[in-house]
Amino acid sequence: MEETTIFKQAFGNSPVIRVLDFLIEGRDLDYSLTDIADNANIGWTTLHRIWDDLVRLEIVKHTRNIGKAKLFRLNTENSAVRKLIRVYDELLKQETEKNLRKKIEVMH
Repeated sequence: MEETTIFKQAFGNSPVIRVLDFLIEGRDLDYSLTDIADNANIGWTTLHRIWDDLVRLEIVKHTRNIGKAKLFRLNTENSAVRKLIRVYDELLKQETEKNLRKKIEVMH
């Protein structure tokens, strides 16, 4: 069963959001398209349908090749991507704080 993250709860469970959720979480690493499709839990055809737009909008960028595989990562130099990361991190922080408050209330 697929895990629902706070980012997907806030913005929906579309293929683009799934890819962004995965790439933002692993923002310091680069991935092959197969890795992205598998970890975002979307099909190969679906990834290829949305991928060109993500590249064109400079949300993702090609980093290197390993054999025949092209690796990509989130383009953290893009100001829109940096804002998405801030939203992602803030949502995660708020959810964590809320869960900690609940845990403290239960302990008392």
